[in-house]
Amino acid sequence: MNHHSVILVSACLLGLPTAYHGGGHPVADLIRLAALGAVIPICPEVAGGLPIPRPPMEIVGGSGGDVLDGQARVLTAKGEDVTDAFLRGAERALALVRRYGIRLAVMKARSPSCGSLAIYDGSHRGRLIPGEGVTVALLRRAGVRVVSEEEDRIGHLFSASLLE
Repeated sequence: MNHHSVILVSACLLGLPTAYHGGGHPVADLIRLAALGAVIPICPEVAGGLPIPRPPMEIVGGSGGDVLDGQARVLTAKGEDVTDAFLRGAERALALVRRYGIRLAVMKARSPSCGSLAIYDGSHRGRLIPGEGVTVALLRRAGVRVVSEEEDRIGHLFSASLLE
């Protein structure tokens, strides 16, 4: 299988217990792709040094791009600043993208690392705002197409043409 057919996927979407609560969010189509050797998994938060489980974390003061630019931070509900771990995890994801020539990523919806359409607003009250996570922002700056596991068009990603 050539490198262009490899997709970066949030590890929790493959059923790995990397989500903040210590569980996974398995998606059958992505697990099937992984079985074909077409997936590189990553949990940016774990790759950045955060534990499993870990407290919920939200971007405060903006979106993922603002974190990359030093204009927003990632905090737990108790106010612990975990921004540096999020930046490290994003850099590790970018390193995989460069190593494998990845052009497409399927990342966990609404995550402060991996959200691609919406993220929580930083109030830790369950309110969503349009935006993207820290890792997604960095991947998009590098030219990677990022979608979430919830998007309607995701079925098209798993066509045979993608894997040629």
